[in-house]
Amino acid sequence: MKVRINKDVCIGCGYCQSVEPKVFKVADEAQAEVIAEVTEETYSNVQEAMANCPVSAIEEEF
Repeated sequence: MKVRINKDVCIGCGYCQSVEPKVFKVADEAQAEVIAEVTEETYSNVQEAMANCPVSAIEEEF
């Protein structure tokens, strides 16, 4: 699974980083960014972050 952050809607709340800091980081621009690929270890937390992002900015890449 690959994910990306939709920069047009991300508000930089930091929820994704708090749930899975190995994959997400809130950058200096006050928006989240993906810093690593999703692994078996991080998959569940990434799914949680996607489901609970307040603006649905985390999108799966196909």
